[in-house]
Amino acid sequence: MSDIVNEAVNVLNEKLGGAGFDGSAKFDIAGEGSVMIDSDGARAGDGDAEVTLSADVDTFQSIMDGSTNATAAFMGGQLTVDGDMGTAMKLASVLG
Repeated sequence: MSDIVNEAVNVLNEKLGGAGFDGSAKFDIAGEGSVMIDSDGARAGDGDAEVTLSADVDTFQSIMDGSTNATAAFMGGQLTVDGDMGTAMKLASVLG
């Protein structure tokens, strides 16, 4: 498993504050792997989700560290969203 994915799992679980996420989402990080987020929190994995967000490593890391807003990344074409936009918006609010 990639260091990027492991770091993402830790950061996302910290952002979730020990709570799960009301829904299911998958971050697909180009060339690194996927992170699933659901009621159990974040974990490395690749399964079915209500929404899949895809980005390159740099974009994903900048969203995780807060230097890029997820909505702005989507509007700028750096982040693609496939699936339920309502779930994507809920996730964006968790990411800050």
